[in-house]
Amino acid sequence: MYSKEQRRKAIETFARFDHSYADTVAELGYPTTSALRGWWKEYQLHGDEFLEKSCRKPKYPDEKKQAAVDYYLEHGKSLTRTIRAMGYPSREMLGTWIDELAPGQRKYRGPNPKKGVLPMEMKVQAVAELEARTGSAAEVAERYGVSRVAPYAWRRETLGHNEGNPEEKGVPVSKPYDDLPDDIRELERMQSDLKAQVRKLQLEIDVRQATLEALKKEPGTDPNRLTNAEKAAIVSSLRPKWRLKDLLALMQMAKSSYEYAAAALVRPGSAERAELRAAVIKAFDDSGGTYGYRRIVAQTGAGEWTVRTIMDKEGLVARTAKRRRRHGSYQGEISEAPDNLLRDERGKHHFKSEKPNELWVTDVTEFRIPAGKSYLSPIIDCFDGMPISWTISTSPNAEMANSSLMGACAQLREGEHPKGHSDRGCHYRWPEWIKICDDHGIVRSMSRKGCSPDNARAEGFFGRLKIEFFYGRDWSGVTLDGFADVLDAYLRWYRDVRLKSDLGYRSPMQYRRDLGLIA
Repeated sequence: MYSKEQRRKAIETFARFDHSYADTVAELGYPTTSALRGWWKEYQLHGDEFLEKSCRKPKYPDEKKQAAVDYYLEHGKSLTRTIRAMGYPSREMLGTWIDELAPGQRKYRGPNPKKGVLPMEMKVQAVAELEARTGSAAEVAERYGVSRVAPYAWRRETLGHNEGNPEEKGVPVSKPYDDLPDDIRELERMQSDLKAQVRKLQLEIDVRQATLEALKKEPGTDPNRLTNAEKAAIVSSLRPKWRLKDLLALMQMAKSSYEYAAAALVRPGSAERAELRAAVIKAFDDSGGTYGYRRIVAQTGAGEWTVRTIMDKEGLVARTAKRRRRHGSYQGEISEAPDNLLRDERGKHHFKSEKPNELWVTDVTEFRIPAGKSYLSPIIDCFDGMPISWTISTSPNAEMANSSLMGACAQLREGEHPKGHSDRGCHYRWPEWIKICDDHGIVRSMSRKGCSPDNARAEGFFGRLKIEFFYGRDWSGVTLDGFADVLDAYLRWYRDVRLKSDLGYRSPMQYRRDLGLIA
């Protein structure tokens, strides 16, 4: 299943490559030719609406894929036999599944296409063995792990026999020495021609190798399809070994175009690009891997697609959610519960407030690590989502909840009497909690029983916290005290530094400073 960005990139590359399916798939490494053909038809019919559609579910679930691969491995590794028995899929798709689920187990008939290209030195040595008749062509091919016809093709490449003259098609591979000219100068000329051909082949190999290493292109990429900037980079890297004239001729590039492109590689813009890339990586790392492209755009001031391209190339992906069992503190109706003051008659919730200390929400969440359990009880101000007070404890008791509430009350100014909304947990129904609320004029409000949307603001805060801070990390070897220190540091970063889109990409603390609410 491919993302919207991947499909967009495939459509753009396909159009740029003059609608060549093979070149597009070779450039990107995905999708299949048939899939790309379907995407292009959909794009022609629906335009950008096609790119906004959600990706369809895969035709074959993982269980069917595994069943087909198991049958292939257990019944002689035959693609045809497997497809006939299972009734699916295509040969190309089955080969992809085998490479994915059983790497290295796929059987190839003939030369393995994934083995790679033999270096020129080994080709020349194989041709020499063929000419010296140290064995049959089949034996030579077997020693080098290639098909029987490969040594003949290499011989034609290096020695130039059987080319251009149909009458010579029947000439045996090894000519008698009597066929060679007697003139020494003619022999020297033939030797010189042979060296030139070998040198030309080696130049082509070096260019393709540089294309793979320097530009990370797929094998088989045509160097002539590269941009001038990419060609200039390759030519510059090979100049110590080859003449500029030969390189430009092979790359089909004018000298003036090379000089312009080579100069552009060292212009300030290239340095600026490198600095921007470093800035994007730093912003992502400083956020602990929590920032997506929007926050990085806001922090660096770079363009959206520039940031997204850098993040894609560097593999920078923000953390995602995982479903976990949430902590519950409900112990029955142990006392009378106040009404839900945040839900109107039409059932709509109102979690917004116009000024600080007007509406607070609170809840308790649990963290499970190998060392044990830790609990967090924050007070969240709905004015800007700032955690104004919090308590971290190894026990979800009344003291933990009361402590966080007292910390928030210490920040109240004269005449401020916020609404305090919570769920129906036991922490918020003990006499001490009620007394703190009464002493500070806090108007209590509670969710309905078992209705988490009634306290969505607190639930949303916990969701972001666990995605960015908790999930996907190895907590083995971390003590409960150490975990509490790290969690406390994250909450301070969330309050003082982390950018929020609904605050104009400012942190809650900076937002309040900009409004003149705090010094």
